Amino acid sequence: MGVSDLLASRLRGLLVGTAVGDTLGLPAEGLSRQRIRRLFGGDWWQRLLFGYGMVSDDTEHTVFVAQSLLRYPVSPERFARRLGWCLRGWLLSLPAGIGFATLRAIGKLWLGFPPDRSGVYSAGNGPAMRVAVIGACFATDPARRAAYVAASTRLTHTDPKALTGATVIAELAAWIVRDQLTERPALEVFIALLHSCGLEDREWLATVDAIAQAARDNVTVMELADRLGLARGVTGYIHHTVPVVAYAWFRHCGDFRQTLTAVLDCGGDTDTTGAIVGALAGTMVGTAGIPTEWRSRITDWPRSLSLLEAIAGRLSAVIATGQPTVPVRYFWPAIPLRNLVFLLIVLAHGFRRLLPPY
Repeated sequence: MGVSDLLASRLRGLLVGTAVGDTLGLPAEGLSRQRIRRLFGGDWWQRLLFGYGMVSDDTEHTVFVAQSLLRYPVSPERFARRLGWCLRGWLLSLPAGIGFATLRAIGKLWLGFPPDRSGVYSAGNGPAMRVAVIGACFATDPARRAAYVAASTRLTHTDPKALTGATVIAELAAWIVRDQLTERPALEVFIALLHSCGLEDREWLATVDAIAQAARDNVTVMELADRLGLARGVTGYIHHTVPVVAYAWFRHCGDFRQTLTAVLDCGGDTDTTGAIVGALAGTMVGTAGIPTEWRSRITDWPRSLSLLEAIAGRLSAVIATGQPTVPVRYFWPAIPLRNLVFLLIVLAHGFRRLLPPY
């Protein structure tokens, strides 16, 4: 298998893993772990629409980043401009859910602010949820990887913690691809990588120490969340999400089902935590390692699984040759109607969550 084929396999796992984690976690978003157990119980499966799932902003943003990389693989500035236009158009399509920081940043983009000045001071999850594909594409080019991660992050978030969190996810994805990881790496190397992503961020360094201690104590992902004060669920703060995701990836390395389950069982911002850890775990195992029943129960259009796989194939060729190409086409005029249907489904699901059991 050639280099391009290997990267295509990893990218397919990353993009499909993102969608799977997103669709599994979406129905439980915002719920505590106790409420999830009482309301759903048992194993995880797509529950949004009669046993099927649809993607949310986590997958959509990843698609925007990947499509922008296809067009501009050698210029982070042009990449950021195109990504900014993707976000402008996304807002016009009336998405059902959008973070407040991202909403304000897109508003600034529409007011004419350039991509390097449109971000707002926030450390939300947005930059981390869309950045794994950057790490995988530029796995062997640390300078370009850092430039693209920074461009993607500051487009919407300017708090240095947001860049730290996004860098962690990108560096983990890059490590998986660069070293062709198939099993759990050494703890010392894992911790050293986490430390290197935020050397001036004291909160992050203290959190990394907590991750290292959790690994030495062989505690579960949920127990680490408890130690971090997240007993009621993982919040949308990037320094809450990224430690839980990173530890779950390390602890259950190579087992997609266990990795996703461990994170989703923690509750909270489950669609985003599921999407991020799904990207990392999917990069590890490829689509073949993602449970078939989880992949087959994603019912969405036009941003479908086939679209994600097509983007992965084209993106691997672009990275291998260094030559830009046109983004993968899909019937984007259908997006507003799709989003209206999605909104109605989400509202109906929200009303259902008001009912027992509590």
